[in-house]
Amino acid sequence: MNPYQTTAALTAEERERLILEHLPQVRLIARRIHERLPESVQLEDLISTGILGLIAAIDRYRPDQNVRLKTYAEYKIRGAILDSLRGLDWAPRQQRRRSRQIEQAVAALEQKLKRAPSEDEIAAELGLSLEEYQEWLSETQGLHLGSLDSGSGEDGSRDLLRFVADDDSEWPSRVFERKELHRLLKTAIARMPYIERTVLGLYYQEELTLREIAKIVKLHESRVSQLKTQAIIRLRAFLRKRWPTDRSGGAP
Repeated sequence: MNPYQTTAALTAEERERLILEHLPQVRLIARRIHERLPESVQLEDLISTGILGLIAAIDRYRPDQNVRLKTYAEYKIRGAILDSLRGLDWAPRQQRRRSRQIEQAVAALEQKLKRAPSEDEIAAELGLSLEEYQEWLSETQGLHLGSLDSGSGEDGSRDLLRFVADDDSEWPSRVFERKELHRLLKTAIARMPYIERTVLGLYYQEELTLREIAKIVKLHESRVSQLKTQAIIRLRAFLRKRWPTDRSGGAP
């Protein structure tokens, strides 16, 4: 059987085979999202929700869309999981407030110093010790799901900026905006401390888990998580000033 035939024509046995074939993809996506969430969120719940997204993808997939089933399934799986998390509103208000405070401190320091501020400088701006600031980073690590920190590229890999194609996605204006946004992103990453650039590259380009990255950079996994969170907040602060949210194209 051609796995890319119209799924409406699938028999029950073929449909079940496709579901079983893509279950490892569900578990992988669920694990990657789960590693950024509080322990109170159960991995099994994410997998169950992801399976529903997979089934929806198989049932709705159309090969004439010129997208591979695996790529379309990843989009539906991730979307189902993120939608369920948004519905739960699992993040306490204090965590969201602290994330905003860090972002504002980073933006203020960048304007004042004309460079990327160090962790010590960010902590001082917030009136915190370095240890307290790093605790804040640990607490806010999962708050950026569905924005800069998630998404799927057209090739099925993680992409730092999420662009969900719509009917006018290939208009010249949209193509220009995507290129400009990627240019800004490249500029923002170049300003970062080397270790943060390394963590982002290993996570988004090489698609390694935080545990795998920790072994490479010889840091504790929790520290790698803090660095990734801090890098994401730096990007948000940098892009928010240069890419207003009311522009078309869905800037983060």
